[in-house]
Amino acid sequence: MNTPVSLEMLLRSLCLPTMVKQHDPLARKAEKENWGYPRYLRSLCEAEIAERQARGIQRRLKESGLPEGKTLSLLNQGQLPTPVKRQIPRLLEGAFVESAENVLVFGLPGRGKTHLVSAIARELVIQRGCRAFFTTTFHLVQRMLMAKKALTLEALLHKLDRYNLVVLDDLGYVQQDRAEMEVLFTFLSERYERKSLMITSNLVFKEWDRIFQDPMTTAAAIDRLVHHSIILELDNESYRAREAQKRQKGGDKDGG
Repeated sequence: MNTPVSLEMLLRSLCLPTMVKQHDPLARKAEKENWGYPRYLRSLCEAEIAERQARGIQRRLKESGLPEGKTLSLLNQGQLPTPVKRQIPRLLEGAFVESAENVLVFGLPGRGKTHLVSAIARELVIQRGCRAFFTTTFHLVQRMLMAKKALTLEALLHKLDRYNLVVLDDLGYVQQDRAEMEVLFTFLSERYERKSLMITSNLVFKEWDRIFQDPMTTAAAIDRLVHHSIILELDNESYRAREAQKRQKGGDKDGG
């Protein structure tokens, strides 16, 4: 005669770890509050789904490489230019990702470009289930150069293509040589009209010849990025300069 399999073992065999943990406490609650079987089963399913969603969010955040601390709650939106603040709710809806639009953020160093795009990308991961990937332009270009030498560039591009959104920080921060320019242009072309980019740059378009070094390539890159894009200009005061001034004033006050 076969020994009856316990409910816990059945749940484990079905890979339902949250139900394994919750079936007994919820059964006691159901008995105490006089639940019917449908409500008890529904509560178990909801607990399993909620836990899976939470694990999925944590997994996507971990793989995104988004910098810690640059969240929407810590973003000082009051210091952003009004046109930029008006765009944030629209960007948080995530429609630009679904339609493969780009978001281009321009501004001098210290204006909060990285924090802005990181905060928006993080919210899209958490609230919209978006798969995002954050990288500096320099790091991505070096990674692509190494892949090209190893004859694995196509595989790397395929891996990056799995992300709905790639956040490319500091475009133009480091001047590119021809080999770097070529792989960067390849990456931008691969995502054109297919997947979204969020790009920060301290160089306006007319200065992008410093990135690509070739007028035709510069024009082609700008054309691809601008064709379907939302452009944000951070012409506000430098966050870093303001924080430095606050620290200086605090030091003067303490010393006085």
